[in-house]
Amino acid sequence: MINVLIVEDDPMVAEFNRKYMEQVEGFQCIGWASSVEEAKKLLTERAVDLILLDVYMQESNGLDLLSFIRETGVNVDVIVISAASDMNSVKKAMNFGAVDYVIKPFHFNRFLEALTGYREHISIVREHSLLSQEELDRLLYHKSQTKDYARLPKGVTKSTLAMIWNCIRQHEAMLFSTEDIAELAGISRVSMRKYLTFLTEIEVLAMETIYGTIGRPVYQYRILPQAEEIMAVMI
Repeated sequence: MINVLIVEDDPMVAEFNRKYMEQVEGFQCIGWASSVEEAKKLLTERAVDLILLDVYMQESNGLDLLSFIRETGVNVDVIVISAASDMNSVKKAMNFGAVDYVIKPFHFNRFLEALTGYREHISIVREHSLLSQEELDRLLYHKSQTKDYARLPKGVTKSTLAMIWNCIRQHEAMLFSTEDIAELAGISRVSMRKYLTFLTEIEVLAMETIYGTIGRPVYQYRILPQAEEIMAVMI
């Protein structure tokens, strides 16, 4: 699990962020600080992997905590979540090593992107002592590879997508074909193929090619671990 400290002076906003965070697999909130000084104290008492940090707080400026972390070498990452959208604040946060910057008010899909991007980042860091170029590129440029989950392509509707997703979840076998879900959903294979292709593109499903002894190969699909998080945004 990734241990998260929320640093936010508004208790309602802090609770809002916590509830959003709990919808993303792999994260747990281990504390809340309403000021920079309180956050510093908690950092000495608890094991924290990630801070969700506000900039504008009544008693302090969140960027001062970022500066403290970098000067003292505290091993913790920071995602800024703030209404501070001026270039000076953003540039300062990046210079101090913030791994992402989310501007309030935000949509859940942007919050999801920040956390899933960080989760991928930390997974690579924890599991590898040496990196390939591809792995390094994923660490450095993960945002350029994220999907705009909320945007549906032409011919794909949210209601039909929701119905198909329910059929997929109800399917008993781990692997399934276009025909399997088309029969459950009661729509044509041509239409179903469009939806399954879209779900594959946004990394809800993975497609596997099954080669038999005769005839054409069969294409089957399986659900990926992050599917529920992505579909929570889509439908």
